[in-house]
Amino acid sequence: MSEMICQRILLKLSGEALMGQGNFGIDPNVISRLASDIKELVDAGMQVGVVIGGGNIFRGEGLARSGIDRVSGDHMGMLATVMNSMAMQDALQKTGVKARTLSAIKMEQVCDFYVRRNAVQHLEDGEVVILAGGTGNPYFTTDSAASLRAVEIGAQLMIKATKVDGVYSADPVTNPEAVFYPRLSYDQALAEGLKVMDATSIVLCRDNDMPLRVMNINEPGALMRLLQGEDVGSLVESGDGNDR
Repeated sequence: MSEMICQRILLKLSGEALMGQGNFGIDPNVISRLASDIKELVDAGMQVGVVIGGGNIFRGEGLARSGIDRVSGDHMGMLATVMNSMAMQDALQKTGVKARTLSAIKMEQVCDFYVRRNAVQHLEDGEVVILAGGTGNPYFTTDSAASLRAVEIGAQLMIKATKVDGVYSADPVTNPEAVFYPRLSYDQALAEGLKVMDATSIVLCRDNDMPLRVMNINEPGALMRLLQGEDVGSLVESGDGNDR
């Protein structure tokens, strides 16, 4: 097996990625495949932290638009991320991988509370650490939570796994003229309003020199190829980056 380009990563999965072809909930086949992809990384000696969104169940901002108080809606969204994280923990354990869910919201009967030093220790012990509950605060997205946790645990790379194969100037599904960015800077993403992550997430990564890869999680073997050094998806990092 080829040498891996880094030892510790933070993998950000959207809740929608778990739905497969459905429009709600979790597709067991999809989460099993994702667990198998993560197992390949663990077997190669990588330390993997995972953050999963909750949009396949509840999205706080959307609930707020429907009339629910924003803070209450965001808390519902945080609980949805815990549900997804528990499902991923179960799927990983079924592959033989040790996995642990740590939540930013205290719920002792369900999972452990997130403490940075404990998360790092679990990673060093070879466990996949699934970081649930967002930041524990309303008004912050799971992208912001992923950026924060990536910095906190000392990840060398953050990977945002999506349904498209990188960063585009517009949605490539609805705009065939959208331009693909193989490499760009965080400042460029902010200046051009590119939908990489929300601004808080981008600034947090930029200010802490956290490189980000945006890739298509539905492409078989892409995650392993990326971490073996193949130029998969789009790279976002500090600096000029202006490469189309």
